[in-house]
Amino acid sequence: MPSQMLTIEADRLGAGAARVRLAGELDFDTAPELVEAVAQLRLDGYQEVELDFAGVVLCDSSGLSALVVIHRSGTGAVRLRNTNTQIRHLLDRTGLAELLAAPPRSVTGSAREVG
Repeated sequence: MPSQMLTIEADRLGAGAARVRLAGELDFDTAPELVEAVAQLRLDGYQEVELDFAGVVLCDSSGLSALVVIHRSGTGAVRLRNTNTQIRHLLDRTGLAELLAAPPRSVTGSAREVG
């Protein structure tokens, strides 16, 4: 089954910061598109990048790898916003939540399971 198209929309916020809104599936087929879009923003002088995951329905290991590539390729912060419970769980389990300055669970509305 082919992956769902990933929609990428960038808002330039000024002062070297940009917001990238994502919708669809961030996977093997679409992850390179995100890496390329953020690379172009950085070439244009936008070093701090906020990735808005509100519309992301799936993120696989290739999507997580793309986030690491984006983090390592820039000098400014990469922040994740509006991650759903499943994606947040992946970020927590892999340690990427801390690396990518994802907001705490209370900001995303997710509850942590204990036990």
